[in-house]
Amino acid sequence: MALKLMQVTDPDVVLDLIDQHFQPLPAETVELKLAGGRCLAEAVVAPEDVPGFTRSTVDGYAVAAADTFGAQEGMPALLESRGEVLMGQQAPAINRGQCLLVHTGGMLPAGADAVVMIEDTEAIGDAAATVQIFRQVAPGENVIHKGEDLTRGDIVFTPGTCLRAPELGVLASLGITRVKVYRAPVIGLFSTGDELVPCETRELPPGRIRDSNAIALAYLAHQAGAEVFHGGILTDSYPVFLEKTRALLPRVDCLVLSGGSSVGTRDFTARVMRELGEPGLLVEGISIQPGKPTLLASCGGKPVLGLPGHPVSALLIFSLFGIAILNRLTGRARRRYRPTVKAVLARNIASRAGRTDYVRVKLEEDGTGLKAIPVFGRSGMLRTLAEADGLIAVPAEIEGLLQGESVEVLLWE
Repeated sequence: MALKLMQVTDPDVVLDLIDQHFQPLPAETVELKLAGGRCLAEAVVAPEDVPGFTRSTVDGYAVAAADTFGAQEGMPALLESRGEVLMGQQAPAINRGQCLLVHTGGMLPAGADAVVMIEDTEAIGDAAATVQIFRQVAPGENVIHKGEDLTRGDIVFTPGTCLRAPELGVLASLGITRVKVYRAPVIGLFSTGDELVPCETRELPPGRIRDSNAIALAYLAHQAGAEVFHGGILTDSYPVFLEKTRALLPRVDCLVLSGGSSVGTRDFTARVMRELGEPGLLVEGISIQPGKPTLLASCGGKPVLGLPGHPVSALLIFSLFGIAILNRLTGRARRRYRPTVKAVLARNIASRAGRTDYVRVKLEEDGTGLKAIPVFGRSGMLRTLAEADGLIAVPAEIEGLLQGESVEVLLWE
């Protein structure tokens, strides 16, 4: 029987396929306090100006800027104090030659167009009725104007915006308490392999290993905003694969088979993907190391991802492509970058041209900057990933990296 060669796909092409074949999930309206980490399904329009009134950005005296022109240490401007603007209260108006004490965030009175910082002033006379101004200010100085941040009718956020703490704060400041967001995806997760037993197993039978991938993958999925349904462990049997996956797929938004692309199960995993729905298998290998034998299918519009069984490969592939799938389902706009830090490579890294290699590294500070120290080990050695702070991507077009080179380290998670 002739050996079938794996048809590998470039990693960037795989990401493009994810965008092409999968769509965001239906939208739902939720309370703002429950919307953190979700992505907007529609644009948000400002219902009012922010700020709603012109206010001071410093502690000082609200003035007409023209009254301070020429003021300096030896020749201060003298203004009549009209008292203080109370926080949360309407500010009384002032006339030329007058000023009002105002605090940071306080309302600017009518007749004022700038604020002199308190340290550039001195109150004198009975009841501090006169204020000396030792520095001139320009119109608009130390002031934020009504609507300067947002004007009523402005598009505040576009669809696909992920609601982090800053976005939630902006929405709260506008009085928006309910938002329309894409539904959180539900992932069905199967671990596969006759050698696997649940991680709760106390004493391992000969030849068996505990299922470590399910716990680790579920955590990554939860970080990306997904709910996880663990379907258990599947034996290396085509009928079992087909029956269990066919039963679970209608109940979830995405199906992940951990170990479903290993040498022993690869062929019938691919067959199952073709049976679960059209168009079926999209990717039967990725030009990446580790994780080359990764499978990806679209089954009735739902993504089915077959991960290598080795823990390092499974976690790496899921962090790159599983998270990309979840981002697509949650409506998150695709990012063309990931958070990195610069470091100097501590050792040579060999690589084979024609594939993208991801190398585990730990970061150490040596007094001159960060050093990236490769953590070598086989893809079945999960401890090597636990020791790593990040990953270095060696592009497919080059053959390795040299000690002393500056590298970008993708921070793990």
